[in-house]
Amino acid sequence: MRDKPSPLLAVLIDADNIPARYAEAILKEITIYGEPALRRVYGDWAATRLQPWAKKVHSLGLVAHQETANTKGKNASDIGLVIDAMDLLHTGRFDGFVLVSSDSDFTSLANRIREQGMGVIGIGEGKTPESLRNVCSRFVMIENIVEEEPVEAPAKGQPAPKPSAKRPPIEAQPLILRAMGKIDQDGEWYQLGLLGQTIQADTRDFDTRTYGKAKLSDLVRELKLFETKREGNHIYVRRLD
Repeated sequence: MRDKPSPLLAVLIDADNIPARYAEAILKEITIYGEPALRRVYGDWAATRLQPWAKKVHSLGLVAHQETANTKGKNASDIGLVIDAMDLLHTGRFDGFVLVSSDSDFTSLANRIREQGMGVIGIGEGKTPESLRNVCSRFVMIENIVEEEPVEAPAKGQPAPKPSAKRPPIEAQPLILRAMGKIDQDGEWYQLGLLGQTIQADTRDFDTRTYGKAKLSDLVRELKLFETKREGNHIYVRRLD
């Protein structure tokens, strides 16, 4: 095994599908999971719509790959990204992949990478189909990693701004209960870390930030059904009823 401080990740970005304004937040999130050693972004750079991405390429250390569609209706970026991913997969240089797209067309690619025994992290918007979310080792919603812009009061006669998309913490309760049911143990106290791993394995896109909480411990403490305690460096959770 190579001696390195963190896993080497190959980051492949579908510029046609992800707005450039999220680029900095996405790359910052990726560093949580490893070193984004390879950073490629795919698109037709002659297209005006990709100019925001073009302005960020050099400052973010991205390598732009030109993909031109020869047939109307065909997404050349998708095809080019898939071909590169398969080539990179067989080099054995990387410990995992990050696919940045909300496009379900990459579901088969993510599945193929996992079949090779390699982890694949998906990053996309909340509209990403479940087919792609579920096949990733982990899926991160962009809405959870970007800072919410302050909501200004609407002008007179204008519609009110949309409320935050965060879900109420109570909606996470069934996930926690299901995880408890899957953990084989005799006692009533469950180690929080193991609970989190079990939830993540069952629900690939689980993220406490979806419920407005930075950590799982904060989320659990918000729910009256559970009690927590700390022993040394570990937090334990039990059901009260």
